[in-house]
Amino acid sequence: MQALYYVGPERLEMRETPQAPLAEGESRVRIQATGICGSDLHAYHGHDPRRQPPLVLGHEAAGEVVEGALAGKRVTMNPLIVCGQCDYCLEGRQNLCSHRTMIGMTRPGTFAETLTIPDHCLIEVPDSLSAVAAALTEPAATALHGINRLERALPRPLSEARVLVIGAGAVGLLAGLILRHKGVRDLRLADTNPLRRQTAEQAGLATLDPRDDMPEADAFEAVFDCVGAAPTRQTAVRSVRPGGAIMHLGLQDNEGGLDVRAITLKEVTFLGAYTYTPTDLRATVDLLDSQALGPLDWVEVRRLDEGAEAFAELVAGRTPAAKVILEP
Repeated sequence: MQALYYVGPERLEMRETPQAPLAEGESRVRIQATGICGSDLHAYHGHDPRRQPPLVLGHEAAGEVVEGALAGKRVTMNPLIVCGQCDYCLEGRQNLCSHRTMIGMTRPGTFAETLTIPDHCLIEVPDSLSAVAAALTEPAATALHGINRLERALPRPLSEARVLVIGAGAVGLLAGLILRHKGVRDLRLADTNPLRRQTAEQAGLATLDPRDDMPEADAFEAVFDCVGAAPTRQTAVRSVRPGGAIMHLGLQDNEGGLDVRAITLKEVTFLGAYTYTPTDLRATVDLLDSQALGPLDWVEVRRLDEGAEAFAELVAGRTPAAKVILEP
């Protein structure tokens, strides 16, 4: 089969590679659509020691089971492979599994024609949901999981809050669309890339460029940092109202930007959210299938063999697409 390999910092190449043998309790999925994630870009730069080349990246995908218990079924997938036996798994918080591994990290990912994956990771999708839309399940579930966690920390309904989303990439844009679906009326997306702001505006969301129009200080009950860099953490702490909440979803860097004095004096709730639970993923499939998030015409679809070029354009900020989907 053909697969797109990460072979070193900023180097990707198509290779012919044998299909992995099918282990007990696993299925083989023919990949129909797979998204490029920010964590894939992080690995592409050589900044993720957990992803060692040569490796097939990718973990956002949809396809059809061709071997295994669900043969013939259309599925999306949970990239996290969990033990099912630790305290976190038994509590329903499988995303925190003490022994979790992940496709596209500890084993080959979805930038390939086929993939083997444990059956417990598979989630059936209805025929009414296209493969491209189903491939958005993973990033949309990340946004939904963060929104649900933050919502529980607010003293009043989220729909009544002023909300700032920092970062208009896939997770930020999907967070904005989910927040709008939840009834948030006063919502802003901040991004420095004019192409991404244009995409968000075409999706019906209000945007701002924080370089020219810094969000108001102490103005937002809820702030979502979907970038996770020192400057965006500074903006989040500055912008949140006293008594408000910040949800930190991005993982761009881990160096500075967190004003703990301001967090303390403003009595801010600062939360992190890691990926999603199986319940989040199933809820997201239903959300996407209901078309509650709009037409999703901001997604750009390319062939898998165009993946190296797509990575380069995403790094250079030359594409307005909040999400690039590759089709093998």
